Amino acid sequence: MSISMVNERAGAPPSLWVRPLARVAVLLALGIAKLPPERQFALLEAFRRGARPSRVDEAHRARDAVLFVSVRCTGPWCLQRSIATALLCRLRGTWPEWCVGVRTEPFTAHAWVQVDGVPVDEDTEQLRYFHRLVVIRPRSGKGAPR
Repeated sequence: MSISMVNERAGAPPSLWVRPLARVAVLLALGIAKLPPERQFALLEAFRRGARPSRVDEAHRARDAVLFVSVRCTGPWCLQRSIATALLCRLRGTWPEWCVGVRTEPFTAHAWVQVDGVPVDEDTEQLRYFHRLVVIRPRSGKGAPR
């Protein structure tokens, strides 16, 4: 993924018991980010099973925790950051919408999480130019896609 950005900062430090979970999510995300896209999507589809939809505050806190424990995730590595955020939400029983999109002029790709169609801690002005290619949504009800 290649959207240009400055390093981000985490908000409030996460609690001491969340930090190890965030580190696990970041390490898992690093491994998943190295896989071919079809394997990434399949794994994320599997991880989302059984999770309830995330609320905005849950996704925001997960993203902040990921930024707090990983310098790499504060930079331009949006794929690892977005996967780690989604996985940390999953470790806590929820799943946000995980998205990948592209912009054609200039060509760039980006990955992010959102809740109910609203990006979490992203520049919504820039994201409006992106065409979503993949959205892995939480399942609702009896396992039917939402």
